[in-house]
Amino acid sequence: MREILFFTLLLISGTALGGHHEMAKGEDHTSAAWQIEAYSSAAPGFIGKFATIIGGNGEVLREGTNGWTCQSGNPRPFPEQGWKDAHDAMPACGDEEGFKWIAAAMNGTKPELTRDTFMWMLHGDVGEDNTVMGVLNKEDSTPDQWIESGPHLMLMPKDPATLAEFHADFTRGEPYVMMPGTDYAHLMIPVEGYYKYQPESAPSE
Repeated sequence: MREILFFTLLLISGTALGGHHEMAKGEDHTSAAWQIEAYSSAAPGFIGKFATIIGGNGEVLREGTNGWTCQSGNPRPFPEQGWKDAHDAMPACGDEEGFKWIAAAMNGTKPELTRDTFMWMLHGDVGEDNTVMGVLNKEDSTPDQWIESGPHLMLMPKDPATLAEFHADFTRGEPYVMMPGTDYAHLMIPVEGYYKYQPESAPSE
């Protein structure tokens, strides 16, 4: 697995961020065009361009060809006016195994994967408790465990025990475990801009 991570980090340092695009102002954020652009750009362009796109109401906005899917990852109801921006939408791009993991997490069941899988979130997320699943408000989170993420890649392992030697400290700037010690433990891999929304948590030296 360490060899996979090494290759992944090389990829990130090269062309991976090419898929991150600015959203044009004044657009209808409920439109298929806006959602396709916002969600597909959560992954590098060479993935997002060919991925299936699922809209905020669960509809297929575009059929893909590469076995990957991109959709909003924000668990809150789809707003009547759409998400205010791509960060607010928290879009995620993953393959079939990745969405098996997401479905299990949403249903409170143990993920049953056939292999490790990766998910891209180059627009980050609006924040969650690093140790307790489903905590969506900072005031309800474990002290000092709230993290609003910028761009990152996630590794969802088939066996969470394989992450036991990784730490859970998101302030060090290196890959760390979210939901440590649970069935939902996964590795967060920060990329450039990760601390944009929570600069106080960035490494200071």
